[in-house]
Order: sequence, then C-alpha cells, then structure tokens
Amino acid sequence: MFSTVLIANRGEIALRIARTCRELGVRTVAVHSTADRDSAVVRFADRAVQIGPPQAKGSYLHVPSIVEAALSTGAQAIHPGYGFLSEDPDFAEICEANGITFIGPPPRVIEQLGDKAMARSLMAEAGLPVLPGSTGALATPGEAKEIAQRVGYPVILKAVAGGGGRGMAVVRSAEKLLPAYRSTRAHARAVFGDERIYLERFIEDARHVEVQVVCDRHGSAVHLGERDCSVQRRHQKLIEESPAPNLPQELRERMCAASVRGALAVGYVGAATFEYVLTPDQRFYLMEINCRLQVEHPVTEMVTGIDLVREQIGIAAGLPLSFRQEEVQPRGVAVECRVNAEDPAREFAPTPGLLTEFVPPGGPFVRVDTHAYPGWLVGPDYDSLLAKTVVWAPDRAQALARMDRALGEFRIDGPGVRTTGGFLREALARPEFRDGTHTTGLVARMTEEPVAVG
Repeated sequence: MFSTVLIANRGEIALRIARTCRELGVRTVAVHSTADRDSAVVRFADRAVQIGPPQAKGSYLHVPSIVEAALSTGAQAIHPGYGFLSEDPDFAEICEANGITFIGPPPRVIEQLGDKAMARSLMAEAGLPVLPGSTGALATPGEAKEIAQRVGYPVILKAVAGGGGRGMAVVRSAEKLLPAYRSTRAHARAVFGDERIYLERFIEDARHVEVQVVCDRHGSAVHLGERDCSVQRRHQKLIEESPAPNLPQELRERMCAASVRGALAVGYVGAATFEYVLTPDQRFYLMEINCRLQVEHPVTEMVTGIDLVREQIGIAAGLPLSFRQEEVQPRGVAVECRVNAEDPAREFAPTPGLLTEFVPPGGPFVRVDTHAYPGWLVGPDYDSLLAKTVVWAPDRAQALARMDRALGEFRIDGPGVRTTGGFLREALARPEFRDGTHTTGLVARMTEEPVAVG
C-alpha cells in the first residue's frame, strides 16, 4: 500500500478521497489554487501545496506543477478524482515516467476509450451493441450527410474527445446538419483541442442507464450493478439512483455481462463506467465508457457497501479485488441529488457568491458529500456543484420520501446564491418519476413550465 497519495482535484471529490485515505492510514497531499486555499480538503489533508491561480489551466490542469508537488512531497501515487486530468492519457503517462502511480487505467486504455469513435469500434468488436452511426471520426460534411440519411433523423453529433455532457448537438433535419456540423467541430476544437466529431442515431424518449465495473491487475473484472441517470440538463446528470427502476432482471444481467466483457476486452484496470442509452422497447446501446470515478458513485456504494475509492487505491497498489462477483449483493435503493449553485429559472445559470448559511440535512441513511461551509465563497472558476445528497432505504418509495425530506432540510443562503434544491424536489414529485417511467426528456418538459428555486 502507498504511504502518501496526492489528490489532483478539488471540491467534494477531493475531500471524499482524502477521507478514505485517512481510513487506510495513507497520508494525503492536497494541491490547490489560490482560490481554494481555505477549502475543506486543504484543512483536512496532511499537507497542502499551492499550485497556481484560480483558472484551472494554471493550476488543476497544469501538469508540471502537480507532478512537482508529488515529487517534492514524496507522494507515491496520484488520485485524479473526476474531471480535470482524470482521463488524460498524457498525464497518466507522465506520472509513470516520473515513478508515480496513476490511480486509474493504463495510459493506452485511457487513450483508446477516451477517443469515443475508437471506443465504439473496440466495443462493437467485443460484441457490445452500439448505436447506428459513423464507424470513426467524420471526414467531411458530405460523409455526415450520407450517414445521417442512412441511419435516419434525428441524429446526434459528438466530439471524439468529449465528455461531461459537452460537445454534443442533436440534429432533427437535413437542413440543420451542416450548421451543426460546423458549430460542433468549432466547439470541440475550442474546449477539447480536438475538432474531430462523430455521428450516431439519436433516440427520443430514451433512458440513460450505466453499469459500474471494477477490474484489478490480476485479470479479475466485477460489475457492481447499474444506475439510472436519466434526469439531466444539457446532458449533465441531476438525479441518479440504483438499481434502475422498471428494468427487467434479464436485461439488467445482459447489460452488466456486456460491460464486464467490454472491460476485459481492452485490458481495463481500475473503476470504469459503461454508459448506455435504453430505448422505449428495452434495447440498450453503448454510448461511452468513462475511465474514472463517477460523480454518482455514492449510490453504488450505498447499495453494495463497497468503498470504490478504497478499491481504486488497492488496485493501483497491485492488490486483487477485495470481493468476488458472487459476493456483490446489492440491497435496497439509493438515490443521489446534485445540489448545484445554479438558478433553474435562468436555464441553470451558475450563481456564485458567498455562503452566509450552509446547513446540510441529516438523519438516518442520509449521506452528504460536500466541501461547502458557512463563509465559503462559491467562485465562478469551477463547477457549480455544492453538495451531493444521497439517501438509502429498503425500497424506492421510502428512498424518495427520505430524499424529499433531506432536500427540504437543506439551508443554503448567500447574496445572489440560488440552488437546484427546489427544482430537484419538483422532479422527484413528478408522476413519471414516481412510477419510474421518466426519460432524459423530463427536465426539458419541466423547464417549459414554471419552476421552483431554493
């Protein structure tokens, strides 16, 4: 096991990683920008190193500063969390070149699966179902037009290097394809430094269901069940739950088996998430594979009792998985709601500001992953996530009642600060969500109506 781990991230995920490290008896180094010098993880970690300005490109994305912080503090491994450098194969390779263990999959695997078009091809070869579309990156607008005509509208254009819900455009007619092609390429070039895009058939009224897989260095791969992540705004998730409601057991087993097969096919190591689109007629198709810890990993932890960060660290240290597939026995239902500093009434615009009040909920089977506290400045430079509220109950009805109660207990205030709390409670109360028939179109339908803020 490592003696010291550097956490190359910030916010709630950095604090969450630091807590597991402390339980393992592993020292932690928190790197931080000048804006985060008073953050919760800086106060919690054994050591903190300031690495740059508030802008991420000069701090959390600045590889030389992070590697130097690891070398100067004797860190043997780096945990990247999610976002920032977590799926950057060059960063993983630089870590290895400097004798530092990257807590994640090998650089080669990150590169293959980070290229969404290549990932589609590799998984199709492994027998996983993929949506009809281009077999690789689109070479010309003419190729995009020909493929779109063949698979049928609507289609979705996606950045090959995309992620986090960015770099996507749904196209519903041929006359809108060329403008969307150009704008998506330009967006991909500006955001990801890679203008390549690919095309898939877009499924209306779909569900978003994903499978959590963990693999060690000894050839073992195990799934931890699935999560439903269909409540989204701008392709970014707001509510997640496990198990997915109204999912036939036979379909669940096929999705999980396919995910394990795909992971083994590419020699995966670490935690991976296989994300699928589920059609109204119960067909599933692979969308992408995330080579990192997911924001919504707590719902899986709550139903399985397995600490995913602990497994990640152990795998990176060369240990075998601490459990076998037959020992994974999910119990009950867990739901996660992302409380963001955003205004749902203004198209979820971020609302930075000073928190004058921050009182999270409590009570039985309620978990709140947060880095916020009274007096914390929610700045404009980073993601707007304030807290992940996670509940567990023996069944879904009790879990939803517990989540509504927990969200109602939240006390968050500050000049100009708004949150998604009220909107989340509205979403939980919608009839289609209550009966588990909701799709990725739920938020769009809700935002056409008056919404609550909190």
